[in-house]
Amino acid sequence: MSAVATPHPVARGLKGIVLLLACALVVLPFLSVVSTSLADPGQVAEAGGFVLWPEHPTLESYRAVLAGDAVTQALMVSTGVTAVGTALSLACTAMLAYALSRPGSFGSKPLLLTVLFTLLFSPGMIPSYLMVKQLGLLDSYWSLILPVLINGFNVIVMRAFFMDLPGELMDSARIDGAGELQILLRVVLPLSKAVLAVVGLFYAVAYWNSFFTALLYMNDTTKWPLQLVLRTYVVGGANLGGDQAGATEVLPPQQSLQMAILVISIVPILLIYPFLQRHFAKGVLVGAVKG
Repeated sequence: MSAVATPHPVARGLKGIVLLLACALVVLPFLSVVSTSLADPGQVAEAGGFVLWPEHPTLESYRAVLAGDAVTQALMVSTGVTAVGTALSLACTAMLAYALSRPGSFGSKPLLLTVLFTLLFSPGMIPSYLMVKQLGLLDSYWSLILPVLINGFNVIVMRAFFMDLPGELMDSARIDGAGELQILLRVVLPLSKAVLAVVGLFYAVAYWNSFFTALLYMNDTTKWPLQLVLRTYVVGGANLGGDQAGATEVLPPQQSLQMAILVISIVPILLIYPFLQRHFAKGVLVGAVKG
């Protein structure tokens, strides 16, 4: 057997430099956002709007942002829509994927082809808007959930995972008198925590980051989710001062307020991901390559 060649020290050094540069490109923008949100007004003005490291950290930007109704209400809307939407999407996706994974299920092949069809062709913006309008869902929170309730890719991933489970377990449960719903709830789902965690994360991130559906279907600004408010204040450059309770008080610089909203919109998903990360690779790989 031939010995494994050891990389040359120069090559290893170059790889290390490339990795450091890649990490810097990822970390520095995020660090700048957090630092600007924590910096005092003088340092923000001196740095021209973006601070790499705050000399005197302060939470005034966060206090000013959360003191107003717009961001607080939007945060509650996004949290509610994400929680309810993720739960409903997971439940519907699991039931559909289980039905498609069982051999001999009535209409499984046409339904599977329909799911695959949605991966290739989307309904389009105008037909979707007309459908939501006809159903009377405009300015309703359900317009942010129902049109995107089931994702075809997630169905395929979960179906492949279910097909890899031992069929003998389902057969033994049927012999004991369990119905299909009982088999799904008591046998299949407890064995599918990995794929449920991954698909749940996919849905949660999609609901949390969604702003275009709200832009289309929500005319009432009090019902806007956080991402649409973020787009209005950060991308659109709207002044945050008019929405604050203490409008007569001196507010932090606009850049600090914008970065504070940005941090608030990122932190919830960052807090959830570490708890699901250990399931991520297993759930995606097993569900994607089997079947």
